[in-house]
Amino acid sequence: MIAVVKVGTSSLTDESGEIDDGALAKLCAEIASARRDGHDVVLVSSGAIAAGLPALGLTTRPGDIGTLQAIASVGQPRLMARFAELFAAHGLLAGQVLLTPHDFGVRSQYLHAREALRTMLDLGVVPVVNENDTVADDEIRYGDNDRLAALVSHLVHADVLVILTDTAGLFTADPRLDHEASLIEEIAEVDAALEALAGGAGSERGSGGMATKLAAAKIAAWSGVRAVIASARAPGVVGDAITGRAVGTVVRPRTERPGSRKLWIAFARDASGRIVVDEGARRALCVEQRSLLPAGVRAVEGQFAVDDAVEVVDEHGVVFAKGLVRCSADELRAVAGARTDVLPEGMAHEVVHRDDLVVLP
Repeated sequence: MIAVVKVGTSSLTDESGEIDDGALAKLCAEIASARRDGHDVVLVSSGAIAAGLPALGLTTRPGDIGTLQAIASVGQPRLMARFAELFAAHGLLAGQVLLTPHDFGVRSQYLHAREALRTMLDLGVVPVVNENDTVADDEIRYGDNDRLAALVSHLVHADVLVILTDTAGLFTADPRLDHEASLIEEIAEVDAALEALAGGAGSERGSGGMATKLAAAKIAAWSGVRAVIASARAPGVVGDAITGRAVGTVVRPRTERPGSRKLWIAFARDASGRIVVDEGARRALCVEQRSLLPAGVRAVEGQFAVDDAVEVVDEHGVVFAKGLVRCSADELRAVAGARTDVLPEGMAHEVVHRDDLVVLP
């Protein structure tokens, strides 16, 4: 079995915000135990900034990007060195992989990353993946390791994504505010109501929150990967999550797993704009599995170029598909609603070809 284990900064730090060596040791021991049981494990770990703060004599996290990038450049090798030491104590080699979601947006880079991670697993190495905070821009401000972990689980064809956090899972209400809140043990499908329930950021030390974890679980489940959101402090949580024992909140995988390229389009590419279509076009895309033609386009939002990813929305603003466009936003605005036989010479007849289109759940 292949497992991707993601742990956030809040689960690796103490109340002062410094890296908790006991938490690191527990995590590495549980991953080592999973390896002895025959499972391949990829670790996606935050914590570079937290590791860098004390080294630079800082007690609070700055707000400007440049300083955060510098702190991460100091903290990442310190964090990785400690992981290497802890894994070595269990007879394991750790290898560092630094990525950003942007690395998944270019198909060639995506394929190179997949080959690198697969080769590391074949060699018996434990890949330790982190967001490349030293060169990241907006991601370093908001944190995107949850989505990164979901994309990695898709990349390596994982069986399970284990998202470790500082709560026991997803609750019916915020347990910090509502003492009657109860744990949701299993989710069949992530819907808008659950996403609203997840709320915003959950910790001053972490940059994500339950909302980003649920979004990551949704991506994983849509990729055919079982996802588990659970407490990093629970004894044996990694092994329990991998083997399917009751722990945390489990998000069931979808039975149908789209091809790798369509998953890449759906989740690894950020949308550059939106195309609003009429009901006839929606039916053609969703039911008849046809390409999107200019005749069905009602409006174009944003700016995009050929081969950019765009969201396709209905006339009520509901996103129902995503795809790669074969014309620019300005070109499409000029021919929106036009029949194919009156298009300018040389212009692609399909706005989004069905091979480049993903209908979203």
